Parts: sequence; structure tokens; C-alpha cells
Amino acid sequence: MTRLFPHPVLSLFLILLWLMLTRFSLGYLLLGTVLSLVAGWAYSALHSPRPRVRRWDVMPRLAWTLFSDIVWSNLTVARLLLTEGRSGRKSAFLRVRLNITNPNALALLAIILTATPGTAWVEYGSDSGILTVHIFNGAEAGHYRHIICDIYEPMLMEIFE
Repeated sequence: MTRLFPHPVLSLFLILLWLMLTRFSLGYLLLGTVLSLVAGWAYSALHSPRPRVRRWDVMPRLAWTLFSDIVWSNLTVARLLLTEGRSGRKSAFLRVRLNITNPNALALLAIILTATPGTAWVEYGSDSGILTVHIFNGAEAGHYRHIICDIYEPMLMEIFE
């Protein structure tokens, strides 16, 4: 049974979501079921190792730091768009060497960087440890390097490694 439905809750929610996005009929129910099974199998193949959190007490500090960075980034990006437009800003790609090796910590860093306005995770070379991030304002490359290397990376290493 677990081989057919490796993630039954995920499959059930995908079927329900499929039926909410389409109309209910036997054909759509069958198609949604097949798609949810394929998604469950794909998720099983790509599923990363179970996270092992070493320091739960660091998580509130990480959450507060992320919240304040998101607020600050929203205000900065809005100010740049409303006052300068495209004339005074050049976006850039920032390359940062990371010391994190835990796949769960890397995944969380990818979520953090992509969720924060003004940054987007572009590429990570696992063999070299080089992360490429797209930043909205290239003039602030030093600031973003500091945020990634001196704030988020040490916290994630404390939590996961």
C-alpha cells in the first residue's frame, strides 16, 4: 500500500485541490488521482533526508531575523521602485561561498532568500560551495553578502549541523 501511495495525505490533498480547480466529474477525479499518484512517487524520489534539528532555541531568533529582513527589504524595494525607478539601480548576480553542507539547511536558506524581496536564489554548486543570488540593487552587494554569510549561515549551521 505504501508503494502505491507513498504519501497518502499529500495525494489526498492534491486530489482535493485538483477537484477545486476543475469541476467535479468522474473523469476529472480519475485524472486528479493519477496526477496525485505520480506527484507522490516523484516526491518520494526527491525527498531529502529527514531534518535533524540540533538547536531548537535558535529558531525564534532566525524567525525574528527573517521577519525583520522581509519588512526592511519590502520597504527598500518599494522606495527604490517609487523614487528611482530603473534609472538609479542596477541589479546584479552575487556569488557567495557557503560553508553549509546540510541539504535541509541549504533548502531553508533557499526559501529565505527567495522569500525576501530583492533577492532570489539562482544556483548552488554543491562541489564548489558557491551560491549565486540575484539581487535587486547591485549597490548593496556587500550588505547581502553580510546577511547571508554572517547572519543566516551561522544560524542555520547552529540549527542543523
